[in-house]
Amino acid sequence: MQLNPNDVLANKTPYTQKRYITYAIVTVIVLVLPFIRINDNHFFLLSFDKKQLNLLFTSFDMQELYLMPFLLIIMFLSIFFLTTLGGRVWCGWACPQTVFRVLYRDLIQTKLLGIRKNLRDRQKKFDGNYVKKAIGVILWACLALIAASNFLWYFVPPEDFFTYLSNPSEHKLLVGILIGITAFIVFDVVYLAENFCVYVCPYARIQSVMFDNDTIQVIYDEQRGGKIYDGQTKLGRKPLTSESECIGCEACVHICPTHIDIRKGMQLECINCLECSDACSKVMGNLGKETLISWTSAKSLQTRKPVNYFRFRTIAYMVVIAVAIVALALMSTKKENMLLNINRTTELYKIEVDNGKFNVENAYTFLMQNTQKQEHIYYFDVNDTRIKITRPAAPIKIKAGGKKKVIVVLNTIDTLVNVNTKDTPLDIKINAYALDDKKNISVSRDTIFVFPKMVEIRKALSKD
Repeated sequence: MQLNPNDVLANKTPYTQKRYITYAIVTVIVLVLPFIRINDNHFFLLSFDKKQLNLLFTSFDMQELYLMPFLLIIMFLSIFFLTTLGGRVWCGWACPQTVFRVLYRDLIQTKLLGIRKNLRDRQKKFDGNYVKKAIGVILWACLALIAASNFLWYFVPPEDFFTYLSNPSEHKLLVGILIGITAFIVFDVVYLAENFCVYVCPYARIQSVMFDNDTIQVIYDEQRGGKIYDGQTKLGRKPLTSESECIGCEACVHICPTHIDIRKGMQLECINCLECSDACSKVMGNLGKETLISWTSAKSLQTRKPVNYFRFRTIAYMVVIAVAIVALALMSTKKENMLLNINRTTELYKIEVDNGKFNVENAYTFLMQNTQKQEHIYYFDVNDTRIKITRPAAPIKIKAGGKKKVIVVLNTIDTLVNVNTKDTPLDIKINAYALDDKKNISVSRDTIFVFPKMVEIRKALSKD
């Protein structure tokens, strides 16, 4: 059916334009997010320097990294879900590799320096212009430095990053990592280019096993356009049958950044950028026809029905992701505002006798950590009133973010159990807290108090 060319072109926003808007939004979010802090915590920060994890503006110590498996599970399940639903939509619409190549190839080389004559032929190599190419690499190196810094801000927060860089002699490792990442980005974008997507990135290799007939892909409509390939053999520039709509202009081929012909069928090199669809839309639109290359599923194209987004696989992924998110949220609520590790010493107990009375002591090593942003004074108590605290006698002061190892001695003068044949470990609970904020900062830990067999106590009393 012939349509008015102006109507066809006017009613369709190019995918390229939509992608550029998406790139801009993603770039702004990724750049700005490390600078946003709530209660001095970042949205996401994995600091090896401070041994701390910030997640959703909440601070967690390295000892609380039990949350990381949930994050990794959610991340990988989300990748599987997006791939099953939209193919390589990540690659074409948000992957840094694609964004970097657009900046270098399309903005710097084509728009700014004119090395490439236009954006419609990305498969053509341009020799010469060595000065301009060198300038292009230098400009990209500057942007690569910003990108590398941006990456590091999720491990070294900006407030520390710039302070460290102001004194590079004392932070050589950071400077070296920054230079190394920058050099890799320059090498990757300038030299590897789209070969990274085709030969290096593992995502391209595993994506096909997650596809089904309802997965959204960039697909050439062979029913309308006609057959160009018979397997791996190209039959010609255009179909041999007269009723086929493809005119063999190969605009879709010339514009492809990964140098493929989408008319050949699904290929792992395709990154779902939809440049070919835009090129075909323009050509076919001038002829008053719809594009031959669509972003749809194989089943939808075959049946001419809407894409089935909600099917068993996608629903299953959504359910599992939701469960993982709920589990992460529940685990996050268990965050403790101080940390306490309790270890017993090698000596099971010590019996002291004074004026015919025994005193049983158990020694422990407490590792206490203040995870707050201000100094606190801590102490603790025992849930069994028959057991008293001998040491330390005074509260424990710990600076913000600091740790302190404390030797603790508990004792009892009561006969906790009357057993002659064996020592008895008794379960007790240690409640530690900040004296200046007991309501909000407190933790409980289970440990044991070993009470000796009565034979040992009588033996000690007989020596007195």
